Amino acid sequence: MKVKNLQKLDTFREQHSKLVESEMTNAIQKIKSPAMLKEAMIYSVQAGGKRIRPILLLATIEAFGKDPKAGVSSACAVEMIHTYSLIHDDLPAMDDDDLRRGRPTNHKVYGEAMAILAGDALLTYSFQLISQDPKLEADKKIKLIQLLSTSSGPEGMVGGQVADMKGENSTLSLEELEYIHLHKTGELLSFSVIAGAIIVGASQHDIRKLKDFAYHIGLCFQIQDDILDLEGNEQLLGKPVGSDVSRHKSTYPSLLTIEGAKKKLAYHYDNALTVLHEVDCNPALLEQIAELIVKRDH
Repeated sequence: MKVKNLQKLDTFREQHSKLVESEMTNAIQKIKSPAMLKEAMIYSVQAGGKRIRPILLLATIEAFGKDPKAGVSSACAVEMIHTYSLIHDDLPAMDDDDLRRGRPTNHKVYGEAMAILAGDALLTYSFQLISQDPKLEADKKIKLIQLLSTSSGPEGMVGGQVADMKGENSTLSLEELEYIHLHKTGELLSFSVIAGAIIVGASQHDIRKLKDFAYHIGLCFQIQDDILDLEGNEQLLGKPVGSDVSRHKSTYPSLLTIEGAKKKLAYHYDNALTVLHEVDCNPALLEQIAELIVKRDH
């Protein structure tokens, strides 16, 4: 795998991560709802994280030479959905985790009922954010809401989560494992890239190529996750290492060996860069995000 200088991405990411977090917090604070609900929502959206999904969306807009601020509402929306999924994943009925990014999980602070409702609120409010965006034309709002609902719902992230739960304590085929991760993780990453393309009015050719790019980086993301579960630093990860092994989950290292998983990671990374160069845009930031995904240590 070739590596590049991430300095430009670091600057872009720092600036726009702060913008997205600030916009999410401000939007939630304006909601006319019980204070405790808003507090629980804000607790999780301010928990940090890589912000890869909103940064992907905004970087795609930048790649086409447009102002990334045109996509801030959509970037907030996808991050809110990602955050809701983490709140629910951490619940006792799901993964039963006490820590998320080194902090107590939402239900440990606010209780299970409030955590469920905070997740529900983040999910539904994300669509409201897009629908009320004054910078977006009506036809683009419809496309974005349709795409986000598909990517996050039963045909996307939720369906992938169910398949993941069903696959626990059993040995999956590589095809079954890829189905899980393309849906559970890849769909929201794909939304982020395609949403940016929709906002700038990209051609159908470029959208198709960006879907291929998103497919490969989505698999890169999960393969690296699986590798980090074995080789990562617990302090950096903010959760125990080896949790997948303890739950008897099928992973890329368990199916391919750790070296095989690393080769698979390199294969998808190289293909992501190849297809990205077929898009009529400046690929620099998107290339660096792909590199960030494969090199991240948490």
